[in-house]
Amino acid sequence: MFSGIVAATGRIVHLQPLEKGLRLSVEAPGLDLADVAIGDSIAHEGVCLTVIEKANDSDNPSYKVDVSRETLDCTVGLDAPGEVNLEKALRLADRLGGHLVTGHVDGVGEVLKFERIGESHELLIRAPQPLAKYIARKGSVTVNGVSLTVNRVAGTDFSINLIPHTVAVTTLKRLKAGSQVNLEIDLVARYIERMLTAEIQ
Repeated sequence: MFSGIVAATGRIVHLQPLEKGLRLSVEAPGLDLADVAIGDSIAHEGVCLTVIEKANDSDNPSYKVDVSRETLDCTVGLDAPGEVNLEKALRLADRLGGHLVTGHVDGVGEVLKFERIGESHELLIRAPQPLAKYIARKGSVTVNGVSLTVNRVAGTDFSINLIPHTVAVTTLKRLKAGSQVNLEIDLVARYIERMLTAEIQ
C-alpha cells in the first residue's frame, strides 16, 4: 500500500529481456534504500514492483525489479530507460499525506493539455471510458503514482491543478498533450461500487 506522495525520482538505466517480461535496473540516488529488503515493494510511476536485488553502493543506490508482460501491456513508462516516480511501501506508522493507493494501475489515460496557469499548471486528462465513473470532482486520483485532487470532470475528461512543488519533484513535468499516463482510481470508490452492484447468491 502507498500514499501517492512521491519520495524521489529515479531512473531506469537498463532493461534485461525475460521470457515473459523485463528485468529493470533502477538507480535511485534520492531514495533511502537502507530499510529496503529483498522482497519489499516500491511503486514506479504508480506500479507496485518487488525488489529482487539491491546494490551495496551508498554512492549510487540501485536495485532490480521484474515486470511481467501482463503489467507491461496495461501500463506505460516501464518499457524504456527514463525517469520514474518512486515511493516505498507505507508502514502502519507513516503519515497518509495523499490517499490510499494500491500500486495496481486501472488503466492508461491520455493527456489533452498541460499548461502553466499563473504559478501552477493545469493538467487535463482523458480517462478510459470504464474508469470515468469513478472520477469525481474533489475526489482523489493517482497519475503516474502521484496522488492528486480532481478539480473538474466532464464526461471522460478531468482536470487537475498542479502546484509548483509537485511539478518540480515528479516526472509530471515531462508531460505534454498526447502523453500517456498510468491511472489508479480511488480505492474507496471501487469498494462502494462493489457494495452497490454486487449480486451474491
